[in-house]
Amino acid sequence: MDSPTDNSTDSAIALDDASLAADQAAADAVGESLVDLLSGFIIELRAAGLPVSLTENLDAMEAVRHIPLGDREAFKYALAATLVKNHAHWRAFETIFEVYFALRGSRFALDPEAAELLALPEELEDALQGAQEGPEGQGSSAEALTPEELAEMLFKSLQRGDQAMMRAMARQAVRRYAGMEPGRPVGGTYYLYRTLRNLDLEGVLEKLMQQASEQSPEPPTSLEERLMRDDFESRIEEFRKEIEAEIRRRLVADRGVEAMSKTLRKPLPEDIDFMHASREEMAVLRKALQPLTRRLAVRLARKRRHGRKGALDFRSTVRHSLSYGGVPAEPKYKYPRPYKPEIFVIADISGSVAAFARFTLHLVYAISSQFSRVRSFVFIDGIDEVTRFFEGTEDIVEAIARVNSEADVVWVDGHSDYGHAFEVFWQKWGNEITSKSTVLILGDARNNYHASQSWVIKEIRKKARHVYWLNPEPKAYWDTGDSIVGEYGTHCDGTFECRNLRQLEKFVDHLV
Repeated sequence: MDSPTDNSTDSAIALDDASLAADQAAADAVGESLVDLLSGFIIELRAAGLPVSLTENLDAMEAVRHIPLGDREAFKYALAATLVKNHAHWRAFETIFEVYFALRGSRFALDPEAAELLALPEELEDALQGAQEGPEGQGSSAEALTPEELAEMLFKSLQRGDQAMMRAMARQAVRRYAGMEPGRPVGGTYYLYRTLRNLDLEGVLEKLMQQASEQSPEPPTSLEERLMRDDFESRIEEFRKEIEAEIRRRLVADRGVEAMSKTLRKPLPEDIDFMHASREEMAVLRKALQPLTRRLAVRLARKRRHGRKGALDFRSTVRHSLSYGGVPAEPKYKYPRPYKPEIFVIADISGSVAAFARFTLHLVYAISSQFSRVRSFVFIDGIDEVTRFFEGTEDIVEAIARVNSEADVVWVDGHSDYGHAFEVFWQKWGNEITSKSTVLILGDARNNYHASQSWVIKEIRKKARHVYWLNPEPKAYWDTGDSIVGEYGTHCDGTFECRNLRQLEKFVDHLV
């Protein structure tokens, strides 16, 4: 007969087994939901253009196993470390993360039925001074706060630098001042403007500085004052980001993740259209161009070293076969001297095409070590050689600025005339093109209905090794209106659509 001790031991073991099974089931459920969550996130990243491979997806799955999922920042940076390979892609990744995970986690969830009744956290009740108390000694609700009391709460939260307080105040400010309505087709920038206009953060900054100076035992030095201002400005910027995040969460709750992702999604630097880039996007393009040139130069140099094999070297093969008993087990080849083309760049710099010409010239000269020589010509209705601006200078940006300001490219009225420009080029420099020359023509071929003089391109093609035409317009617009790219393209080795850095990089790789 079993003793009571044995029975209790068996019961304990059974309870332990049941507990372990329950814990394992819960862990499996969490793991399964996390896999689904990350899979959806990967789909959003790929839709935005970020290159995420299967291996990187698996790396992300493994990485999040070793961090506390409740730590949003750790979760974010663990995903970034495994999924983002290019610093230029960080901004796009961050936007997608903030949208996709906007309502994930209890701290960020919005109750659709009580979204307008978000209460203050308990720690803010103690910070509230002068607010009326409700019945039975309960602290006042957010509805009881006057605008003055809300401003005082904001001041205290910024003064203390309390994250929880700032987050709660951001929620209250958006609820009270943004005027958000379900289904209203208004962008988040408008709601942000309305909220910040009512908060007067510049006035709050001055008030913070004044009180900090008054509470200081001695008048602060200029350095101390600057440090205090920088500290308060960083807190205000953090609070501003909390407002943006709260607006984004409410828009996601109203419109859905997919719709907001499409609305807020911005193209990657390599996908920004040259012809329609804003000033901010132009700055992003310039930052992305330098690492692109380094990467291209390294890749092209490697391609030259290892990409080609010449004819079989019979003598070398026989000599090395002696180590294999006379068996030619390791064929040897003659490696020809890598051919470096001489490049002639003929670029239209009129109107919006000028941005495309600038970036192409920048890229070509940045990797000029891969060419035996680079000569540049720019035109509108007149044409001028601008190679001299790039010689003896390391600042390509400055050289291109001189091209735009000093080149003699206007013949009559400053409107594009490809025919006249090509004719003058052929008369002045046509005899300098040889069988080693590769000619790049940059432009949209919109000739303002002037004579095309396409015979020039035909003659250039007879003398040159290759002639390529790069057009920044979408192919759907080619040969429409005054575009005659098809007429010129007949005499070229290829016409390529180059609207962004990705397409330009692909062409340069093809060129060499």
